[in-house]
Amino acid sequence: MITLSPTDVDLSNVPELLHFKCDESEEQSDIIPSQLPTTAYQLISLPVTSGQDETPSFDVKLTVDAGPGCGGVAWPAGRVLSNYLSTRKSLQGLSVVELGSGTGLVGIVAGLMHAESVWITDQEPLLELMRTNVSLNGLATNVQVAELDWGTDIPPTIPRSPDLVLAADCVYFEPAFELLVSTLSALATSRKTEILFCYKKRRKADKRFFNLLKKEFTWEDVKDDPRREEYCRESIFLYRLLKK
Repeated sequence: MITLSPTDVDLSNVPELLHFKCDESEEQSDIIPSQLPTTAYQLISLPVTSGQDETPSFDVKLTVDAGPGCGGVAWPAGRVLSNYLSTRKSLQGLSVVELGSGTGLVGIVAGLMHAESVWITDQEPLLELMRTNVSLNGLATNVQVAELDWGTDIPPTIPRSPDLVLAADCVYFEPAFELLVSTLSALATSRKTEILFCYKKRRKADKRFFNLLKKEFTWEDVKDDPRREEYCRESIFLYRLLKK
């Protein structure tokens, strides 16, 4: 890990991040490399692996920075979804939209797997970080950065009914639950759209999200992931959503 700036941001008292703090009795997860508790503009390299042998399929270069918000660091569900994507031979010819991209990790993996066009989306404060990461991985030709606030109209630059919608670690802020469901529904105007949704169970309030989700979607466990048993022990779940 290379620190690009000595700036140190104390996140210990930010209310929106308190539910991400691990209990002190929990062991450090090996699903994601350790990061400093206070993360400020650091360059990391994440190996993406398709199987349990830990042999990297490729490495993703990421700048992580908690300054713009909690989305600016790499969370475990994003790594799980990235690893699962790498089990596919290729995404060649597919259009892909990632929601709540944060660092852009999952969408960048889709780009490295030769998806024809990828849109990584989030709120305005995170866009510059995502542009930096797209450039670090040499993906300017097929990965675009776009602002998308959940619950608003899909901008004309982002396709409705893409081939693949990706969402990882998006269930964390209860007031946004209904907005996220609305945006997922707006992107899935065709049943041909595949939605891969990965999340880490943290709070009882997560049930409210799934109660809202079931009004628009059904879902099933993704069972063909060789690492499924491993990450389920970490309370991380990967679903395939199906539009009703």
